[in-house]
Amino acid sequence: MATQPHAGDRRAEFMASDLLSSLRAMLFIRRFEERAGQMFAMGLIGGFCHLCIGQEAIALGMRQAARPGDPFIASYRMHGHLLAAGADPAAVMAELAGRRDGLSRGKGGSIHMFAPELDFYGGHGIVAAQASIGTGLAFASAYRGDGKVCMTFLGDGAADQGQFAESLAMAHRWSLPIVYVIENNRGDDWNRPALADRGAAFRIPGEEVDGMCLASVRDAGARALEWARAGHGPTLLEMRTQRYRGHSEAEPGKYRGGDKKLAPAPDPIERLRTEILDAGLAGEAELRRMDAEIRMRVADAAEAASRGAEPVRADLMTDILL
Repeated sequence: MATQPHAGDRRAEFMASDLLSSLRAMLFIRRFEERAGQMFAMGLIGGFCHLCIGQEAIALGMRQAARPGDPFIASYRMHGHLLAAGADPAAVMAELAGRRDGLSRGKGGSIHMFAPELDFYGGHGIVAAQASIGTGLAFASAYRGDGKVCMTFLGDGAADQGQFAESLAMAHRWSLPIVYVIENNRGDDWNRPALADRGAAFRIPGEEVDGMCLASVRDAGARALEWARAGHGPTLLEMRTQRYRGHSEAEPGKYRGGDKKLAPAPDPIERLRTEILDAGLAGEAELRRMDAEIRMRVADAAEAASRGAEPVRADLMTDILL
């Protein structure tokens, strides 16, 4: 299997202010998702609601490694990816609540949100659908020669879908600029062969990454992106992470705590928080104020969403192809 050249460690590029802003961004995703879970329990969010609590480092780390204009596409578990891309939290929360001022005008809900102005192309409810669509985005970039690299996020279950294998075959054949990011959130048996090796049959390099460490995600993302921009084609990154909630908020997720084989990994937010405290970059009081400010912002977004107008009949035939 082909291997990548080492692109260098980018951690030195992130100084004190970057560490604090990274903590703020991950903590905002965590508090947002927690509030979304509460709203679902209260009946303010209908349908499905899939949270990414515990996986915050993956979305943020890959976003930090990317360049402006690089397209992102994800599964139905993508609120964190949107927030990391800079989406308005009020618009994201409004979409969750099915309100007209949501990102998809209240018609997409938790699963189908799009923000092309932020180079984010969904939110997809069909398992592994984003793999083939993301490959198409990469084909478009290669055709245009615009230097962009598509980052396609999918879960460990999606790695077993046929369209993912077909996407890998096409991506290798045409040396497409794409990074497939498998968010292995322990929804399956960790004793199975490494998902990072799924690209071996197509001569696509793969790497296992500590998805609970922001710096590890960012460094692996930077290497994969440089590999693609140099014209070498796709990479497959298996982000080993832990999701703290069930598959969706509609089920209790008791199966996760019952698996004694899975030891808890260090929380990505607590890891970064400890690093900041140990380095003397901020004190406990400052970090508590940061958390309080974030909670207030999330509460404001939730309140605005609960008061927002619902879609009207005229919206039914908009944003669709006939």
